Amino acid sequence: MGTSKDIHEAVEAELKFDPLVDDADVHVVNMNGDVALDGTVPSYPQYLEAGAAARRVGGVKKVHNHLQVVLPDADYRDDAMLTTAANNTLTLNVTVPDGVEAAARDGNLMLTGTVKYGRQRDAAELAVAGLIGVRNVTDDIDISHDADPADIIWLVQDALNRNALIGDDSDVSVDTQGNTVTLSGHVRTWAERDAVVGAAWMAGGVDEVRDNLDITG
Repeated sequence: MGTSKDIHEAVEAELKFDPLVDDADVHVVNMNGDVALDGTVPSYPQYLEAGAAARRVGGVKKVHNHLQVVLPDADYRDDAMLTTAANNTLTLNVTVPDGVEAAARDGNLMLTGTVKYGRQRDAAELAVAGLIGVRNVTDDIDISHDADPADIIWLVQDALNRNALIGDDSDVSVDTQGNTVTLSGHVRTWAERDAVVGAAWMAGGVDEVRDNLDITG
């Protein structure tokens, strides 16, 4: 991808192309691959998808999703109804461990509880993201599984070596402090970045991933 104008136009085109995003009130600002999305969308899944669409564009190095979810009148749910719907959804989802709970306030869902793996925490957030009436999801779920930091480094590095999206010449490095993984180095695309971060969250005992990766485009 060439100039800043090219990236700006490409992001706008990708948002318009994506059938899961209503881009009518989305505004794109680009500064040398640093992209901000401003404006409104009518649902939380569209908020998530707009950010994903921007990250798919070549030359985009960072995405700042400032979109606000403004629900249509027909999609508003009172807090009690949304809380019940969210907890029923979590209970019925086989990928979410028992004990994860949701509480709603003004359309904002707070998730709490304890799981063993970061991917289980992601699964809980994904389970409730598409419910009618959700404006935002805050994931405050704790991870209980403890692991030796040296084991975490080995597990993550081994996963990176297996991943088809990550080149053999990759300079990505993995460091741990307690149960926090810090990733640094260079990746070529957002897809490669997502693969690296996803691999880090797969390891047991990881409760935080710090993404210091640079996207070269």
